[in-house]
Amino acid sequence: MMRVVFGLVLVIGIGLAGFAAYLAKDRFDQYQAKVAEQERLLKSNVPLEPVFVMKRQIAYGETLTKDDVQIIAWPNNAIPEGAFQEGPELFPENGQLRTVLRVMEKDEAVLAVKVTDPGEDAGVSSRLAKGMRAFALRVDVSSGVSGFLRPGDYVDVYWTGQAQGREVTKLIDTKLKLLAVDQIADGDRSAPTIARTVTVAASPAEVGALAQAQSSGRLSLSLVGAGDDTEVSSVEVDQNQLLGIVEERRVEVQAERVCTIKTRKGAEVVEIPIACKD
Repeated sequence: MMRVVFGLVLVIGIGLAGFAAYLAKDRFDQYQAKVAEQERLLKSNVPLEPVFVMKRQIAYGETLTKDDVQIIAWPNNAIPEGAFQEGPELFPENGQLRTVLRVMEKDEAVLAVKVTDPGEDAGVSSRLAKGMRAFALRVDVSSGVSGFLRPGDYVDVYWTGQAQGREVTKLIDTKLKLLAVDQIADGDRSAPTIARTVTVAASPAEVGALAQAQSSGRLSLSLVGAGDDTEVSSVEVDQNQLLGIVEERRVEVQAERVCTIKTRKGAEVVEIPIACKD
């Protein structure tokens, strides 16, 4: 009997030992898998770099201060172009602050295109590229694209007036950038407005052409689609082209010169042809 009990205990012990070994191996395999995963993640980790982001939402025209921003670690392969990464770059040592040109949300990276240069306000002059000038155009409901214009949009400009005795509509400039609409330069405004004037960025030569066109006829604006890089050729349309009317050309035929002399034969006067002398 004792031998049976001893054998049974031995069998149970061996079984428990085998089960324990199985559990230990399973746990060891899991541990090894986790270690391998951690090593893979460490090898694939992207280096981080400091980037300034907003601590709160900030609106157009506000002054950007050090209390408005914070530094966070940003993957260096995904840093937005124009992001600020150094304090003296964003806040110069001379103490001049930047002004916000576009609304920025909380945790959004501070970008150079969304703020002015240090010490500048958010006026139109801060948006002019080198060599460009600001020029105001008079518009109304029909010529101003019915209130759909916003600062930052691009427009084509058409002139309508008298040319060579006929009314003509002609494309005089393409893809002019709007700086302001009715003295409002905030491109994030959403409420539509029927503008009376729009301010565009143009070269001095373009300003001269626009001024002459505005004084001699009517200007109309055509909104260019976002991302449209189509090159527009010259456009000129008159009423005849619009209606498909073909003008008749008058050809003047010069009558043949006939030179004569008159002679009298008795009571009768006779004309005799002779060669004409120039």
